[in-house]
Amino acid sequence: MAVYAIGDIQGCWREFKALLKKLRLKDSDELWLAGDLINRGPDSLKVLRKLRAMDQQVHIVLGNHDLHFLAIVFGGHNAGAKDTFAELLGADDVEDLAHWLRKQKLLHRNYGHVMTHAGLPGCWTVVQADGLAREVESVIGQSDKKAKTAEISYRKFFADLYGNKPAVWSDDLRGMGRLRCIVNYLTRMRLLDSSGAMDFAHKGALQAAPAGLNPWFDDARLQAVDEIILFGHWASLDGETGTNKCIALDTGCVWGRKLTAYELGQQRKITQSALTDS
Repeated sequence: MAVYAIGDIQGCWREFKALLKKLRLKDSDELWLAGDLINRGPDSLKVLRKLRAMDQQVHIVLGNHDLHFLAIVFGGHNAGAKDTFAELLGADDVEDLAHWLRKQKLLHRNYGHVMTHAGLPGCWTVVQADGLAREVESVIGQSDKKAKTAEISYRKFFADLYGNKPAVWSDDLRGMGRLRCIVNYLTRMRLLDSSGAMDFAHKGALQAAPAGLNPWFDDARLQAVDEIILFGHWASLDGETGTNKCIALDTGCVWGRKLTAYELGQQRKITQSALTDS
């Protein structure tokens, strides 16, 4: 059995299909998806339908673009000018796909590896991060029956999801602020200041990072983590972190570069270049 972790697909159906062909995936193999399955690319609907059909074989963690889609479907938000959700939002099975998607994880852990969309802040242990991820998953994955009596229903969660505050973790956080902070660390984090507060402005290369901010994976506390950390989200890294402890999987396929799969057992990367129309 082989286990492959794949970075941000973002609706790049043709490249995803070509990469699966390269992997020669067997029924006994596992596929881990690091989030941002959809948006920005042209074929979000095809990607979601394929992954739902592979449900027994895939382990998905949600990314910020996936949550954005769910906030549109369940939270009453509108698609933005840069979103490419039109076909997906107009599909007959959009609600079924959205209900399936909201049942997915924010953190997946097995075989000496832990995967989230954006990474793991040094202020949390892996066990703590796993527990905090479960807190959020218990809300967004609610049954409709439970949602009717919940203090925060999944629909209210998605209605109130957006925002940059609180930007730094505290064990004292409660309610929607606590849930939003957990989600932002797991799905939006890139640079942190010395207090551990997230910066949401810089999305570019590390060399251009503002003074006083450092990538989350530079935190020395992460070197004591037993697991290898897998993440996507930060395409500008182009798969490089400078440490074998943290493996970056987003290599910018939607921006014309490549889609990357990482085989956990062999610790090797298999890539598929972005396909042009020519």
